[in-house]
Amino acid sequence: MEYRSLGRSGLKVPVLSFGAGTFGGSGPLFGAWGNTGVDEARRLVDICLGAGVNLFDTADVYSNGASEEVLGAAIKGRRGQVLISTKTGLPMGDGPNDAGTSRRRLVASVDAALSRLDTDYIDLLQLHAFDAGTPVEEVMSTLDDLVRAGKLRYIGVSNFAGWQIMKSLAAADRHGWSRYVANQVYYSLVGRDYEWDLMPLGVDQGLGALVWSPLGWGRLTGKIRRGAPMPAGSRLHETASFGPPVEDEHLYRVVDALDEVAEETGRTIPQVALNWLLRRPTVSSVILGARNEEQLRQNLGAVGWSLTVEQVARLDAASAVTAPYPHFPYRRQEGFARLNPPVEAAYLGDRAAAGEMRP
Repeated sequence: MEYRSLGRSGLKVPVLSFGAGTFGGSGPLFGAWGNTGVDEARRLVDICLGAGVNLFDTADVYSNGASEEVLGAAIKGRRGQVLISTKTGLPMGDGPNDAGTSRRRLVASVDAALSRLDTDYIDLLQLHAFDAGTPVEEVMSTLDDLVRAGKLRYIGVSNFAGWQIMKSLAAADRHGWSRYVANQVYYSLVGRDYEWDLMPLGVDQGLGALVWSPLGWGRLTGKIRRGAPMPAGSRLHETASFGPPVEDEHLYRVVDALDEVAEETGRTIPQVALNWLLRRPTVSSVILGARNEEQLRQNLGAVGWSLTVEQVARLDAASAVTAPYPHFPYRRQEGFARLNPPVEAAYLGDRAAAGEMRP
């Protein structure tokens, strides 16, 4: 297993991590993902650790805390071997203080997560959504207090806009508080919006991407094909409305290209899609979801080999879409391009300066 720095921090994380959204699954969304109990969760953790995957991601809102509880039970007795990433900020009740990231909510949420996970510290806490009703100074000072208290090791965000991240980082820098080092983002061959704003921000500000739904909300499993109906057992029948939309023709174009590359490499479509992500700038770790041992073992086959430059270019072309204003002039007009070099160049230059250059 390859390990990378989480953004501009000293924490090393595996390039593949495990998403525990299926643990204790219940409700219309998480129940459709899966319902993994403690015994099976323990077995999946065993497989992950055997493969070098030691980062496990969850959230308080996943099945109303059940995911954290099952994960805590599954890692019992081996806390020192694992990294725990969890998230908070989305509603956990109907009360006025049951959502958001106020000081009151953050302190209570962290304590509740520690109890469910049966641990005394969280390696990485990410805010699950931006709270426009709470001043960023209140949020960042509270997170800094929790880091200094030893309850949190590192902090990050998820589902934030670029300006929301920068406003938060500016407050942290102004007061000398802990900074975000991670950004958990949706990114896949059928969802490359991350590249337009958040990826350049990650390069500039040192935020490592933890990629969620790397198979396009279940669309890049190899089961959805041009001219064929959606398989009867696909979870997309229940969950498609919860995730980012994808136009059919764009999806089929990507799947066609994945089919070709999979045949050339002798790999599966999911393995090719995951391997493509591992080559992208700022990506620290790609979060795998798996309802069973077979799915997990297959996805773990995304590492230990590399796509060729030509294969990457083919996948890039098949998945490319025109960026919205104001991004498209930078790619299409020579004057803008000279002022804004590709993010890959900036990223590789930055990594080379740090002695960590990689594809």
